[in-house]
Amino acid sequence: MSEKQRLSDLAWKKWGPYVSNREWGLVREDYSGNGDAWNYTNHDTAEAKTYRWGEEGICGICDDLQKLVFSIGFWNKKDKMVKERFFGLTNGQGNHGEDVKEYFYYLDSTPTHSYMKMLYKYPQNAFPYEDLLKTNAERSKDEPEYELIDTGIFDQNEYFDLFIEYAKESEHDILIKLTVINKSEKEAPIVILPTVWFRNTWNWGYDDYKPQLNSEDAERIEINHKDLSIKNIYAKKSSKALFCNNETNIERLYQSANEAKYCKDGINDFVIKGNSQAIDPKGTGTKASFFIDETLKAGESRTFEFRMTDKDLKEPFADFEEIFVLRKKEADEFYAEIQDGIKTEDEKLVQRQAFAGMLWNKMFYHYNVEKWLKGDPAEVPPPKSREKIRNYEWKHLNNEHIISMPDKWEYPWYATWDLAFHTISFSLIDPDFAKHQLKLFLFEWYMHPNGQLPAYEWNFSDVNPPVHAWAVFRVFKIDEYIKGKPDIEFLESAFQKLLMNFTWWVNKKDSNGNNIFEGGFLGLDNIGVFDRNTTLPNGEQLEQSDGTSWMAMFALNMMRIALELALYNNVYEEMAMKFFEHFLSIANSLDNMGDEEFSLWDQEDEFFYDAIASSDGDHMYLRLRTIVGLIPMFAVEVIDDEMIEKLPNFKKRMKWVLDNKPELASLVSRWEVKGQDSKHLLSLLRGHRLKRLLKRMLNPEEFLSDYGVRALSKEYENNPYTLNLNGTDYCVKYTPAESDSGLFGGNSNWRGPIWFPINFLIIESLQRFFFYYSPDFMVEYPTGSGNYSNLDQIADALSKRLSKIFLKDENGKRPVNGQYERFQTDPDFKDYILFYEYFHGDNGRGVGASHQTGWTGLIAKILQPRFSKKEMAESETEMPGEVKG
Repeated sequence: MSEKQRLSDLAWKKWGPYVSNREWGLVREDYSGNGDAWNYTNHDTAEAKTYRWGEEGICGICDDLQKLVFSIGFWNKKDKMVKERFFGLTNGQGNHGEDVKEYFYYLDSTPTHSYMKMLYKYPQNAFPYEDLLKTNAERSKDEPEYELIDTGIFDQNEYFDLFIEYAKESEHDILIKLTVINKSEKEAPIVILPTVWFRNTWNWGYDDYKPQLNSEDAERIEINHKDLSIKNIYAKKSSKALFCNNETNIERLYQSANEAKYCKDGINDFVIKGNSQAIDPKGTGTKASFFIDETLKAGESRTFEFRMTDKDLKEPFADFEEIFVLRKKEADEFYAEIQDGIKTEDEKLVQRQAFAGMLWNKMFYHYNVEKWLKGDPAEVPPPKSREKIRNYEWKHLNNEHIISMPDKWEYPWYATWDLAFHTISFSLIDPDFAKHQLKLFLFEWYMHPNGQLPAYEWNFSDVNPPVHAWAVFRVFKIDEYIKGKPDIEFLESAFQKLLMNFTWWVNKKDSNGNNIFEGGFLGLDNIGVFDRNTTLPNGEQLEQSDGTSWMAMFALNMMRIALELALYNNVYEEMAMKFFEHFLSIANSLDNMGDEEFSLWDQEDEFFYDAIASSDGDHMYLRLRTIVGLIPMFAVEVIDDEMIEKLPNFKKRMKWVLDNKPELASLVSRWEVKGQDSKHLLSLLRGHRLKRLLKRMLNPEEFLSDYGVRALSKEYENNPYTLNLNGTDYCVKYTPAESDSGLFGGNSNWRGPIWFPINFLIIESLQRFFFYYSPDFMVEYPTGSGNYSNLDQIADALSKRLSKIFLKDENGKRPVNGQYERFQTDPDFKDYILFYEYFHGDNGRGVGASHQTGWTGLIAKILQPRFSKKEMAESETEMPGEVKG
């Protein structure tokens, strides 16, 4: 069976890499009275504390309800603890926010996880926990993060390369291969602890069923769980099997008597301290490890084999290599078809690792807010004070699914607007998964009864840009191309729920009823002069050009979905008309806020700005040039006469609006002027305004970097923006990498770096404008160069700039790897790619979360060849596929 055939069988996705890289320090594990999630559970307590909502591990896999987990622990005989989880700094410990301090790389995965591969670089000397904590604490926000490589621990090549591979023989038969390579010039010991354990569900007070692990054989552990098919795990080479229980060591953490024997840290204590009293001599428990103690010679490579299976096997490793070879071959065949048309091997390598990163960042996410607030029946009730600290308005939220995470260490919780971008790249390899992810957040156990989508677990009520409808239609079209037929049921069901979300925005985020939307920080953290969620002291109101523009885009997305559905059911023509008119009203308000004759388009400066509206009706521009002013570009749709002719009711009503409200259409849309091939444009920008925005965006002294479009104009590097408001001085400076601001914890920076989601929408918007304007619409690119290009050429050029971040340059170096020569030239580092959260605005190096392959995974889509223009026109959106002329 090929990987393509397996995609339609959900059973093949039962097991996958659904284990978090960090469960400590999370909101859902926080039962404190003050909401200090980072310290209620932390890295030091993780070894001994049993979690409530999920599990963590290194290269872990589990079933889709996380009843059983497999992961591998390691000990170099010098560390103070077994390496069972990745180490990193909390938000308060890092000088630029939380940050993982390990090097691991996701190298391959098929969508069903029939084959997977990753690499972890494990130091042979004592891990520098204290050095990383101390040095980062001493550094200011003006200094870069102190990274693991800065400690010198890799200087003498004293580390192991640990390659972990998985291959499924069948849905419940999983082969695991660990290849250990000693990279140093001297022999080195390593203890390997392949570990299985049950998530502790029996202590909650709802169901006391307790599964069991047991063994009478050093190379076999029996798995007994009433809901799981897998019943054995085998090791090809193990000296003994060690058992304890997935129970909190209360004595160690809280200085009270333990209720359970052989606690969660029992195996660690046996391995590190030789404490035989910490493990169960009877060979039973709910957590167990094989014990493998080896010494590798200098440069030696050794392979270890394991198998989790639903079978009783006398020779579990007889067909081991044969299965691995087959699954690897099938993975290569699957991606060969996906990558048909990609020209270079380096592009293929980057794209395949991007896909791998996205697939490895799928995670079992479990959070029932009502139970979390109340506490479990068998546990001590949480303090009363925590009932109003966080998420108490989301008691309906009950999540228990496999969800695409932004980054399973730094952000092991979903962010709804991040996920919308994830689905674009997922749709190229597994469109059904992409559709399911989008539908999840529209279900009643995610979406609030009032129509709001949950933002992220630190504050579900925060507001992210409304890009869900855009992603729904985008994925719908890609899926239609791949499968050759439209999934109307998916589109229609999503549309019904998106109506609720649109209504929530209109009711909650248009405080004055004038179609100007506030929204707050809108996912852009510190991009504003001040925290855009702040209530201003004298009753002033922040009028946001990006909030309003996102809503204009949302209206057009909904109109376009309704038009598509109307081709199958003419009832939707009325909904298409509703959103057509709503878009025009929003567009009118952006340019003329009610009767106030004030526009968020600054006629003098020719840019869109946020503005402060005083209680007496006066307005003041915040003339800070950020990508906020470019977001009006995203509200653009092109419709041709052919579609309009198929929808007579829409055509009739549209004509009435244009005849009776000409001021709306003529203001922004140029609807009455047909473009090439009788196409009509709906946009917030007329040609003149588009050109003025592009003049700034394509200026290397402002937004245009060699690696994409910056989030803030570079002009503020030497001339910081300053503002005095209500007696407080504010200053914004161009900072192309790490944040120098503490807004939103300082772990993300929108004051200069390059962010993939915004760049992707810029590229797509330019392609849509080109679809209307044709090649005759030329813009100077770059600004000041004297060279002119059409919008499609500029979109392609921006795509190439983004791709340059990851691809080798003429010297064989990748900008993403930054200043570290070892990452650039060492064969054991240079071709392993990290997909960071964002990128330095001047040199392209990776910044922020190092495994945020979620929306940075858009590079996989950017590297995918486009269709011919004829196919693009037929699909009305740019799609993946080989260019055909």
